[in-house]
Amino acid sequence: LTFPLLSVTLLVSFGSSMLYGYNLAVVNSPTVHIKAFYNTTWSQRYGHGLAPGPLTLLYSLTVSIFALGGLVGCLLVGVLVERYGRNGTLTRSALFILVAGGFMGFSRDLGSPEMLIIGRSITGLHSGICLSMVPLYLGEISPKNLRGFLGLMPSIFICLGVFFAQVLGLPELLGNDRFWPLFLSVVVIPASLQLLLLHCFPESPRYLLIEKNDICGATKALHRFLGTPDVQDVIEEMKEEQQSLSSVEMVSVWQLLRDRSVRWQTLSVVVVNAGMQLSGIDAIWFYTNTIFENAGIPVSQIPYTTVGTGAIEVVAGLIGCFTIEKLGRRPLIITGFCAMGVCSAGITVSLLLQTDLPWMRYVSVVCVVGIIAGFCMGPAGVPFLMTAELFTQSHRPAAYIVGGSLNWLCNFTVGFIFPFLQMSAGAFCYLVFCGICLLVALYVYLIIPETKNKTFMEISHIFA
Repeated sequence: LTFPLLSVTLLVSFGSSMLYGYNLAVVNSPTVHIKAFYNTTWSQRYGHGLAPGPLTLLYSLTVSIFALGGLVGCLLVGVLVERYGRNGTLTRSALFILVAGGFMGFSRDLGSPEMLIIGRSITGLHSGICLSMVPLYLGEISPKNLRGFLGLMPSIFICLGVFFAQVLGLPELLGNDRFWPLFLSVVVIPASLQLLLLHCFPESPRYLLIEKNDICGATKALHRFLGTPDVQDVIEEMKEEQQSLSSVEMVSVWQLLRDRSVRWQTLSVVVVNAGMQLSGIDAIWFYTNTIFENAGIPVSQIPYTTVGTGAIEVVAGLIGCFTIEKLGRRPLIITGFCAMGVCSAGITVSLLLQTDLPWMRYVSVVCVVGIIAGFCMGPAGVPFLMTAELFTQSHRPAAYIVGGSLNWLCNFTVGFIFPFLQMSAGAFCYLVFCGICLLVALYVYLIIPETKNKTFMEISHIFA
């Protein structure tokens, strides 16, 4: 593990992945203040406030528009990566956050809910690009024995982003009526740092050699990342992959879906990425305070309870990162989904029994913590790492578009529908998430092989 390799991993994780986690959780604390802002603005414009139903709809749109922006960003990945490369795309994507921060930061001063919604959609656009691009870049620059460790580093920063949003969202800090626009717009700081520093690091050696046929550039990049003059073995492995793909152009999404030789890899990406979002984790992150309020936690204690869950998820992410190379990918992701499924059922039981047993409210908190910890240990980062590992260079960008599109579509679905599902089904809505988690865990156990310490070509041969 060299200094340049660790530095670039920390930089892109801090400047991109952390922002995804932050923007997932940032709308949780200022919910009341944002709704009040919408109501006040509506009264000033039309002479009357918003009814509860339309207000919930407008706020749900504010929360879930982030995922629609992410879907658009994910669909742009193929075009951007072909034109600018991995490093270049990540550098340029930081500009979106600077624009979005301006929109959200000045939305209240200008009396414009539309600016807030547009800003949220642009942050989603940035996250859609980076959520695919960061693991793609790190997967290609990492030696195979460090691919799991470095590949899960972004998931730790996603957890850190959620935790920072929970801490800054405390009423004593930025989670109050005065500072919530600043709370939404502080994302410009990590993005600015990435914009300034990322160009100091080389492009992906695999991209340079296999796609651009730039052997000299790839060799220099490997020297920098690996810190050794002897990189001939890695160059030969890349040339072998390039030769095997010499008659294959970069495939499109449609070609990937029709290619029978990679159908199980594609199906695996679909199942794991869709399952990651339909597991209910976004419902937990978007609406943590509402869930705790329904569980009977005193309102004054909810912000601090939420921060406590954030601290636990960071610890869980660190455990996953440091154990993935010992335990492998499959055990982490299976254990994570099983834990989430059991804890989702536990929330249902605790909510149903809390009227008779007041102490059951704390069981709800434990179950929420269990869902978050289970997610951060495996499902948070392994699906993106596996997408890089299951495909060769020609299919990889299209695979990220497929996985990312499903990821964001399911993210939007959960974020938009969950408040209404909660109102109609009550405590039983969590049983849906329980069933999905257990089915995904069963699929991974039966179908997906272990990919630890294997080259991309070896993994491809296992599936074949």
